[in-house]
Amino acid sequence: MGRQRKRNVTGDGVPHTRKEEKPALPSRKEKKKKTDIGKVFINISIALCIFSLAWFFYALYMRSSLARRVVTLHPSSRVLDSNSTSAAVSPERFWGTYRPQVYFGMKTRSPRSVVTGLMWMRQFSEMDVNLRHTCEQGDRLPGYGWLMHDGVNFGVQEIHDNDFTLTTEFVKRMGGEHGGDWTWRITAKQHSSAPQAPVISLMFYAAADTQGSLQAHVEERSRLSSVTGTSEELGNFKITFRKPTAGGAASGKYASYNYLQTLSPGLDRLTDIVKNSLNRRFVFHPPSGEKRPYIAVDSYKPPPHQQQQQQKDGRIESDFLVHQVTVQTPFQIEVLFESGSFHDRPNQLVGSVLTEELEKRKVAFDEKFETTFGLQTKGFAPSQVKFSKAALSNMVGGMGYFFGQSVVQSVYNEHPLLYPEGALFTAVPSRSFFPRGFLWDEGFHQILLNRWDPQVTREAVAHWLDLINVEGWIPRELILGDEARSKVPSEFVVQRNENANPPTMFLLLEELVEQLETQRDLPLYEETLKFLRRLFPRLQTWFEWYNTTQVGPLPNSYRWRGRDKDTNLFLNPKTLTSGLDDYPRASHPSTEERHVDLHCWMVLSSRIMRNIAQLLGEPHQEYERTHLTLNDNNLLNELHWSEQHRAFCDYGNHTQAVSLQQEKVFVPPGQPRHQFPVARLVRYVRKAPKLQYVNALGYVSLFPFLLHVLTPDSPKLQHVLRDIRDPDRLWTPYGLRSLSRADPLYMKRNTEHDAPYWRGAIWININYLAIRALHHYSSVEGPYQEDAASLYQELRTNVINNVYKQYQETGYIWEQYNDSTGRGQGSHPFTGWSALTVLIMSEQY
Repeated sequence: MGRQRKRNVTGDGVPHTRKEEKPALPSRKEKKKKTDIGKVFINISIALCIFSLAWFFYALYMRSSLARRVVTLHPSSRVLDSNSTSAAVSPERFWGTYRPQVYFGMKTRSPRSVVTGLMWMRQFSEMDVNLRHTCEQGDRLPGYGWLMHDGVNFGVQEIHDNDFTLTTEFVKRMGGEHGGDWTWRITAKQHSSAPQAPVISLMFYAAADTQGSLQAHVEERSRLSSVTGTSEELGNFKITFRKPTAGGAASGKYASYNYLQTLSPGLDRLTDIVKNSLNRRFVFHPPSGEKRPYIAVDSYKPPPHQQQQQQKDGRIESDFLVHQVTVQTPFQIEVLFESGSFHDRPNQLVGSVLTEELEKRKVAFDEKFETTFGLQTKGFAPSQVKFSKAALSNMVGGMGYFFGQSVVQSVYNEHPLLYPEGALFTAVPSRSFFPRGFLWDEGFHQILLNRWDPQVTREAVAHWLDLINVEGWIPRELILGDEARSKVPSEFVVQRNENANPPTMFLLLEELVEQLETQRDLPLYEETLKFLRRLFPRLQTWFEWYNTTQVGPLPNSYRWRGRDKDTNLFLNPKTLTSGLDDYPRASHPSTEERHVDLHCWMVLSSRIMRNIAQLLGEPHQEYERTHLTLNDNNLLNELHWSEQHRAFCDYGNHTQAVSLQQEKVFVPPGQPRHQFPVARLVRYVRKAPKLQYVNALGYVSLFPFLLHVLTPDSPKLQHVLRDIRDPDRLWTPYGLRSLSRADPLYMKRNTEHDAPYWRGAIWININYLAIRALHHYSSVEGPYQEDAASLYQELRTNVINNVYKQYQETGYIWEQYNDSTGRGQGSHPFTGWSALTVLIMSEQY
């Protein structure tokens, strides 16, 4: 028998093996399963990391791409060729008074033009230095402005200083390859009320702008007889300063001469350079008079802080030459510009030749004015016709050519960006206060200018639309170049791409389309059709931008973006984007707002887009559908008609129980008061706002009527006409006031610093729309046709009489008019949309 294996037995009698048995190894399948799960988790983690990184970089790319869109121009072909304003393409319009911000000056329609201009000052006056150059309301001139200006060949302006008048005249003559020649004539006469003949210093200057050069030619030690120069756009040229004569006579007059030759870091610095160069070491000594020290340009050295700033800015300095002539009134001086490429000129454009040419131009202007507007035929007095010529001429003479970069920002930009460089040919609202381009003003400007010179209108509209970006946004203010920017408060420089402005260009486009539809035999038919075809891709994007970025909370409703957000300081937060600034809207801005004026602008825009598309043979069905929807009076009533107020209203989060009160500043006992903030006027809300119609009867309430959205048989039209004629609401003997006298915010300040603006004053652009609308509703059959006709005659008469009367009394056309007295107020001269009085007089709507 074999031996038996010995077993170990535990104390409890349970046998066990000598070695502990190893646990069973997992099977190959189980091992593989665990490995696969691990790999899956690792792969998922890697994939998530890759996806996160990809998403991160995609988001960066998208944000960067979106951030660049605000400064990316529209991809379609430009409406204007890049050389359209050059001397080669448009020689007759190359030189012009395209510097509206100065009292008198000329430049070319080119990016870095050599500029010319005039400064002056009264010698031996009580004021230390009363230098005039840029148009300033602070100069308190009794009046200034163009009496005649045809926009192309000549202009006549009167500038009334305190005891003398300067008449500035210019005439151009075509020839050569660089825009030809021109001559200025400056005539000075003392006022009859002046106790003695004033002694005046005129300072004629020429300045380069980063390119070109100027050389001084001096005679008799101190008289700058001429300037020769060269530039890329002008080639070689010569400017001759003729000696003064006694009111056009052949005999000369005693004069003292001085000149300044220096460098300028920018056109915005010319006034400061001249002021800082003035010296009193010179003596005025006419043969039959006493010796008197006078002030004149001498030499210029920039102050240390300006030198440091110039080095920091990296500005290029350019030639700047000033010719000063000091002479006693009366006198006349001529300045002659001659182009080096004009080889076959028959004679110099001076003296009797200039006088004859001026007279020819004046006669031609008068004839064209009467042919265009027919005011004499309508029975207006000669003084009224003269006023209307001045109104038109000031708008034409206020056309400016600007070049530079806007400063813009979108929500995707942490800091503002520079818009691409561009040019702008535009009218300006006011030479003294707003000498730059404003989008909603320009539509009104061009309604008038199109009657006078359709080419000016086409070029101006094209310049604006050529600056549209890829999104379809146009900055509401275009501030291009140092000269333009120097007149703008810093808080208004940056333009934000969510902010709109009323698309008033469609008012002009409506007129162009109607002309094409009814007068196909006009000489300009093909030219206008070609213009609209080039414009159309940009108009499509512009319209789409409004129709997507300015939508309201309900389908087919609209809301202005860009309202002031600091509700603590504003009695009613402004809506600058609407063009109506402080006109009362919902007291508490919110995304629930619906704005009736914007709705009506979109009705107009969709209709004109449809008409243009049809005219050009482009798809128009989408515009047709949009227009039919928005133009539906039932929709308008549903969104904006308040039965309680019997008016069209905005809608939003609103309360009327608001007021401005002095804030309470707690000063602990024993603490000095001056260490604590100054008490401000802040808004107090006495009753919580709620969603409701905004009861603010005024211009905004009229928009369904102003833009012809209401059907002629609409019962709502009766309420509108009643409100218009009610003296306790909108009617005045001078025009329609902007806000009802019964409104709680009528003539109320918006902050401690902001006087009421669109809260009662009379504005001519809206009165023009109202007169135009009354003319429309009086011309179509409906139950209120007679009422509209009667109101039309009354309102037209009131507006014309008051604007004319104020011009006669003050020497100015004004930004707005007081609703209680009719007195002009605000900016002046304001020959932007206030010049629409000419169309009201001629009944051209």
